[in-house]
Amino acid sequence: MRVLLAEDDKKLNESLTTQLAAKGFDVDSCYDGEEALYYAEQNIHDVILLDRMLPHMDGTSVLTKLRQQGNGIPIILITALGTLNDKVTGLNLGADDYLVKPFAFEELLARIQCVTRRSPIISQTDLPGYCDIRFDESTNTLTGPDGSCSCSRREGAMIEVLIKNGGQTLSRNLLLLKIWGPDSNVEEGNLDNYIYFVRRRLKAVGSRLNLRTIRGIGYCLMEE
Repeated sequence: MRVLLAEDDKKLNESLTTQLAAKGFDVDSCYDGEEALYYAEQNIHDVILLDRMLPHMDGTSVLTKLRQQGNGIPIILITALGTLNDKVTGLNLGADDYLVKPFAFEELLARIQCVTRRSPIISQTDLPGYCDIRFDESTNTLTGPDGSCSCSRREGAMIEVLIKNGGQTLSRNLLLLKIWGPDSNVEEGNLDNYIYFVRRRLKAVGSRLNLRTIRGIGYCLMEE
């Protein structure tokens, strides 16, 4: 899962980034509102953790702008402003949740799970899936008609993106952004390698899905 963290307190930003990464999240962090808006407009994140008081553009302005653009990504406002009026204002502007500082990291995790519609304990049938495959992000395990196989973290990230967009054509650039992030200097050849790896994983679990190359555009996970 890719998280955008916009927090201008450097120590808190670094601490949250480290803790989230330790839990398996891919984190893009920034320190001001204008940069947060730029990152968010790339539409590559699963959730945004947005400080309300940011330099250049405050968090509520970023939130308002994104909602005006029709961007429905889950957003948790993180702020020291904890009055009822502050909370109501943030929620009315389109925030999905509101977390008041200081907070426990475990509470942040719980709220992320809530707004992304993910439960910490889920049954196999509730796992993200498409057609005849299911993917368990917590163990990076892909399951299909012929059994299960373990995936690397990067393979898992790609499989998760493909499952969420099953039947849709995704451009190469979008896959690079979603899996490696906007600041990565990864070469496109690495994407080709992981496309090959994912195809092998699909075959290993006996899936009838095919990761088809759409010439000149990108790739589409579809039934044979």
